[in-house]
Amino acid sequence: MNDKTVKSLANLEKALARLEEATCVSGHDALKVDRTIQRFEFIFELCWKAIKRVLEAEGIIVNTPRTTIAYAYQVAWIQNEKTWLSMLEDRNLTSHIDNELEAIQIFDRIHDQYVQELKHIFFVLKTRCLTI
Repeated sequence: MNDKTVKSLANLEKALARLEEATCVSGHDALKVDRTIQRFEFIFELCWKAIKRVLEAEGIIVNTPRTTIAYAYQVAWIQNEKTWLSMLEDRNLTSHIDNELEAIQIFDRIHDQYVQELKHIFFVLKTRCLTI
C-alpha cells in the first residue's frame, strides 16, 4: 500500500469521527446544519478518492466519483448504490444550496443514512489495505 493511500485513510478516519460528532447533537440550528454539510462535502471528497486509490491498487482505474461508486458497488464494497448516488447528488447540491429546508433535508440524510455508509466503506477500505 502506498503512503498516499495510507495517509488518505488516516485523514478519512479522523474526518469521519468529526462528522459523526457533528450529527450526534439533536436539533437543526443553522450553524450546526452548515458545519455538518461542510464536513460532509469534505468527507465525501476524501472518501471517493480513497476508494479510487484502493481500486487502482487492485488494478481498476477510475476517474470520476460516479464511476468510482459504480465499481465499488460492482466489487461489493458498497451495498447500497442508490444511497451513494444520492450522496453524490447531495454533495453536488451543497456547493450552491440557498434553501434552508433543503439544507435540513440533506443534514437529515447525512445523519440518518450517509454516516453509516461512510463508516462502512472506511472499514472495507481499511480491511482491503491490510490484504494488498
